[in-house]
Amino acid sequence: MEIPIPFFRLRNTISEWILRGPSILYLGLMIGLPLIVIFLDGFREGVSGLLYQITLPIARHAIILTLWTSASMMLINAVMGLMAAYVLERYTFPGKRLMNAIVDLPLAIPTLVTGVMLVILYGPQRTLGQFLSRQVGLQIVFAPSGIILALLFITFPLVVRAIQPVLQDLDITQERAAATLGAGQWQIFWKIVFPALLPPLLSGSLLGFSRAIGEFGAVVIVAGNIPLRSQTAAVYVFGAVESENRLGASAVSIVLVGISFAMLMIANALHKSWGAHR
Repeated sequence: MEIPIPFFRLRNTISEWILRGPSILYLGLMIGLPLIVIFLDGFREGVSGLLYQITLPIARHAIILTLWTSASMMLINAVMGLMAAYVLERYTFPGKRLMNAIVDLPLAIPTLVTGVMLVILYGPQRTLGQFLSRQVGLQIVFAPSGIILALLFITFPLVVRAIQPVLQDLDITQERAAATLGAGQWQIFWKIVFPALLPPLLSGSLLGFSRAIGEFGAVVIVAGNIPLRSQTAAVYVFGAVESENRLGASAVSIVLVGISFAMLMIANALHKSWGAHR
């Protein structure tokens, strides 16, 4: 006996909703609902109230500090992440497996522990910290340079792991052909390899930037909570909550969410365009 085709369609629809329904509900409860609440709270006094909160000198300085330290981190990690990924994929050397495992270590270490490690290493009472302060004039702890260093440590794996799969999938036939025609290693890299790595490099860097602007644990220990000096936006939000300035905390949080969402959208667009190009 033949079963009507609509029966299969109905069964597929039911199965689809069994999977789709809980997924949408979970996504709405875990992500959508908190976002709605923070936006409603931040705009409860209108756009003018939100603008007033984010343009206060302390809040404005915290947001600007967060943006330029995250941008500095992104540029440094783009270069060093590209180099590390290339070395791990194209060269064989003793300790390669260990180095490959260490790359992921910042993702496993709690960010508070990261901050403690950096303070122990670069603190003003430590040998390295004293040397950098007296001989180089560079203060790490309780300064923007400490923020950048902490962000570099935390987001480095995002760049490396974004580039490595692309390097693994690259067809080296073109590189060998270029070498046969007399091209040098640098020419091969810039003309053949780098164009293929540029989309994942930008995508990983933007993901790192999006991750960095909301970092709290490592930053609050390394940079402290010094307004108009080393207070980032995430730390400002924490201080605003403690001082019962909920509107200020929500307003700055909306700015951070908006920036992160924009970076993620750009990163996803780059990833899709690169996939379509492939």
